[in-house]
This record gives sequence, structure tokens and C-alpha cells, in this order.
Amino acid sequence: MLTTLGWLPTPPTDFRDRLRRLEKEIAAGPSSGLLEQVVALATAALDETQLAHLARMAGKLAQSPSAMVGFNHARIGIVGDGTFSLYGAPLVGSALRHGLILEVTEGGYGSSVQEAMDRTSPLHDAGLDFLLVVADQRMAGLETAAGSPEAAEAAVEAAMGRLRLIAENLRGSVKASVLVQTVPAPTAGLFGSLDRVLPTSPFSMVEALNRRIAEWAATGSVLLVDIARTAATVGLETWDEPGHWYASKLPFSPSMLPLWAEIVARTIAAALGRSRKCLVLDLDNTLWGGVIGDDGVGGIQLGQGSATGEAFVAIQRMALELRGRGVVLAVCSKNELEAAQLPFREHPEMALRLDHFAAFQANWTDKAANLRAIAEALSIGIDSLVFLDDNPAERHQVRSALPLVGVPELPDDPAFYPRALMAAGYFEAVSFSTEDKRRAEMYQANAERAQALAASGDLGDYLASLQMVCSIRRVDPLTRPRVAQLINKSNQYNLTTRRYTESEVEAAEKDPRRHAVCIRLLDRFGDNGIISVVIADKGDEAWDIDTWLMSCRVLGRRVQEAVLAHLAAAAKAEGASRLIGRYIPSSKNRMVVDHYRSLGFAQVDASPADHTTWNLDLATYEAPDLPMTIDDTALAADLVSV
Repeated sequence: MLTTLGWLPTPPTDFRDRLRRLEKEIAAGPSSGLLEQVVALATAALDETQLAHLARMAGKLAQSPSAMVGFNHARIGIVGDGTFSLYGAPLVGSALRHGLILEVTEGGYGSSVQEAMDRTSPLHDAGLDFLLVVADQRMAGLETAAGSPEAAEAAVEAAMGRLRLIAENLRGSVKASVLVQTVPAPTAGLFGSLDRVLPTSPFSMVEALNRRIAEWAATGSVLLVDIARTAATVGLETWDEPGHWYASKLPFSPSMLPLWAEIVARTIAAALGRSRKCLVLDLDNTLWGGVIGDDGVGGIQLGQGSATGEAFVAIQRMALELRGRGVVLAVCSKNELEAAQLPFREHPEMALRLDHFAAFQANWTDKAANLRAIAEALSIGIDSLVFLDDNPAERHQVRSALPLVGVPELPDDPAFYPRALMAAGYFEAVSFSTEDKRRAEMYQANAERAQALAASGDLGDYLASLQMVCSIRRVDPLTRPRVAQLINKSNQYNLTTRRYTESEVEAAEKDPRRHAVCIRLLDRFGDNGIISVVIADKGDEAWDIDTWLMSCRVLGRRVQEAVLAHLAAAAKAEGASRLIGRYIPSSKNRMVVDHYRSLGFAQVDASPADHTTWNLDLATYEAPDLPMTIDDTALAADLVSV
């Protein structure tokens, strides 16, 4: 599954012709829909040559601002052990299927420490958004057995210290995140099964290093790229070809480059907030065997007693596991609604229940139209959806109509459906918080709010009926991980899209010259969690708003007005007379182009072409009457300090 990228469809036979047409369109001035066309072409099990062709096209996209609409653009440096000349093209080509345009700067062979410490090296001057640090056990000093447990510990510590040295010396030149790969275990066993027991074996030392890398990532300082697990899954003999190491210092088989590139690209996409949020499930022959409308509840295959029935239960349990980690579940089925819902109510072996789903579309409309309806009902982008369907014709229809929807290819045997879905990495995570765990419940509650709005008919009455409580707190150690996550994932309602690591958020929260707050919204349907972050730089006369972002799931709830009222009161309490805000356009934040204007700011003349600057005179500002209770401990703390 992994070695062949089996969840992806086979490349189109006219791949080169479609590529040439896209390149001509980019050169002539792209039309709308270019993102969808590029993603559609890239979403296939492409080989190294095809990925290289896509990489060249990505270079042309990067030179055309109008062509980059909808994409995330990022620069990544690769440094560490081995030769990286073959890494760039597959990574850039693979990134396109995730909506990313990457530019790669490669470190030289055997010079990672020198390049990290030399402030004049290209890696320091490349304007990197991400840095990938790659280690190999052969150059990390872990290839041969240690003479004693103490020597093994020293060798692991030295390898870890080297990784930290590289990362920390380059961190100041990286705008977003440092990624660190785990190290595949050696293929040959020196002691056989005893390798895992003896701390002095190369296997045990590599495992110890990987544990330390994972612990490092758990602090939020770096992001983990678990290549060791990927190599173990496909098989170390498949992953590692020693001849290529001796000939060119390539740490793994060239045939694994498309897979390596996919794993790294999806991790970067997750860091940029492009992981999927919602798993949409077909029903007949996807969640159970058979057709409910024909076979009835007693005739479908599900549960104990048959291998096929047990396989379908495993699919449902996988969906529940995903929901437990925050993935929203929905149904999209060609069926009569009553028949479609019958197994959830009456079949004793159903693991899923109706209340596990945030949206349920069962009718005879085409599935692409129903997927659009699901995205609209949940207030998420169409690119947040993954659609699991056993029918190849339906998969093809959805891919053709909605290229941004994730649609995994599925094998004939339903026992392999969970493996295919999880291998695809649609729900890749670079962090996991309590907020993430509750995401499915939050979106489900949002659907209930939408129903309440439709029933009310009046926005003011609806907002008042929600009984909202807006809680404004200073960022602290408890909220810091979620704040950092929002800063790095929020793209649409984000005025500047500046990215900060967790350590940089910590610095902001402790800096008396900066004002860092997070906002939580509760209502009668539940807790929306932390949905907004603001960081402002304090000046004697004016406060300059560095970061202002908000979750799109609370749009229309007037939270931004509550946030402004807090900012205005906090700034005035410290003697400031103005607030200054900036809107920096990106490929995805067009929705907030009028954010400051709508809040009463005046645009400042002579702004640079790449952003607009806005000013609010606090002497004339009046806080609005809002349909919510404000619980502002951050302002109370500011007033005490003043």
C-alpha cells in the first residue's frame, strides 16, 4: 500500500499533455480553477520523472502571483546526513497535491554543522519558512555496537546533541517550524532478537535516539517526521539499499523517493493547517455489506459470524477512532433517508450511531452536490473533506467534479479499507490538544446552531438565544500549545498570517512590551474552545496589532467586536491613544480584507503595495452593546498592573 502510494489513482494517460496545457495557461495568465486543475493532476501515484515535471511547473507557479491564488507558498531547507540533490523535485511535485508550492534549498553533503553555524551560508539567507533536519545512523555514530552501556548512552547523546546544534543554530533563520526526521533502524541484526534487549546494539541506540527526538517534539520545539515508522512499515530491506549509500550517500532506495516526499509534504501541509477535518462516509458496501434498501436490516453483512461482517465493523471502529481525535463524521449516500438511517437505529452490531454524525445526506442527488451541501452545513472548505466510497464510478465522479476533496482509492477487500484510508495521511497532525479532541463535537454543535438560526429567522434574536459567554484571557502555559497551533494553522480569518513557534509564543506572553490574549466562546450548545488570538506590540502612543486571527466556525457571532473592545480598553488603560492594524494579503485570507474598515478603523495613506495599514482613534471609539456576556480577566489583570 505505502510503497505504491496505493490510495492514489493511477496517473492519467495524458499526463504530459495536461501538464503542457497547464504550463501554457500559467504563462498566458491563469484563469480561475487553476488550483483545482493542478491538484487534480498531482493527485495520482506519480513516479520520480512525473514528480520532476510537476516540480518544474511549480517553479513557474511561484513566479506568477496570480497563479498562486489558493496555494500556500513556503521555502524549506534540507540539511543533515547524506546527499540531498535528489530530494527536491519529488518533494516539490508531491507538495502540489496538498495545495503547496515549495521552494527547496539543499544543504551540502557532510557540512550540516558548518552550514548551521556559518551565518553566511545559503541556508541562513534563503528566507526559510521550514527546515528539515535529516539524520542517518551511519553518519550519526550509531552504526557500530558500543563497548558498554555508558558508551552507548554517550553515543546517543552525541547524536542528539548534533541534531540540536544544527536545529538551534538555524532556528533564527526559519520563520515557521523546524522538522526533524526519525532514523530508520539498521537492517542487519548484530545480536538477532537480543538487539532490542542490549542497549549497546546499533538497533537499541537508534531506538533510543528516536525516543529522544519524539520527546523533543513533544515540547513543541520541533515537528516530528516519523520516517523510521514509514521504513518499518514498508520493510527495512525495501527501504534501505546499501549500494546507493555507498555510491551517492542517498540514505534510502531511490524507489522510495515518492513515498518519502509524500510523508514530508503532508507534514508541512498539516503545519500550515491543510489537514482534512471531516470524513464523509458512503453506506452500502462501505459501512456494511449489501444494499440496505434491498436487503433490509437483517440481510446486510455486519458483525460477528463472517470475515466480511467483521471487516465492516472494523471500518466503523476506525471512523469512531478518528472522531475521538477530533475528525468530524458525515454521511453521503444515494439512498432513501429512512432506509439509510435504519441500521443505525436497529442493527445490534452497528458501532456508529446517528449522533456520531454532524451531517447526514441520504438522497438521490449526485454525491458531489451532497458533499458541497455537507461542507456548507459545517462551514468548512470543500478541501476539508475526505470521501470514503467503495464504488469506483462514484469516486471518479467526485474527483472529477471536486478535485480538492480527498478520495482514496480502495481495494476490493473491505478488510483493507482502514489501511488505505490511514495510509493516505489525510488527517496528519503535528500536534494534538484537548481542543482537537473536541473538534467533532464542536462542529456537530455548530450544525445545531445553524438549525437554530434557520428556525429563528432573525439574527439578533438568534444571537441572544445562544446565551454566549466570551472569555478573554492572557496566554499562559496551559493555553500556549493551542495558541501556537491556531497561529500556525489559521489561514482565512488571519490578518497577517504571521507564524510563531510555541517558544516564540511563550516569549510574547512573558514580554511586558507585548499584549498576548486568547479568546474562548461558550454558548448553550457547548464550548467552542479557544477561537481567537491577538498579539499587540505596546507603544507609548499606539498599540500595533501584530497578530489577529479567529476560527471561521464563529463567524457572524460578533466576537471580533468583543476583541476590539478589549484591545481598546487595555490600550487606553496604559495611556495609548491609537490602535494600528495591518492587513497582509495571502492566498487564503481575502475574507478579512475589510476587517478593520468594518470595525471603524481608517485606512492610512501611503501604505506599501503588499499590505494596508489602519488606524483607530481611541478618543472617539465607543464599545458596542453585544449579545454576550464578557468575562475579561486579561483586562482586569492589566488594570491591576496599571
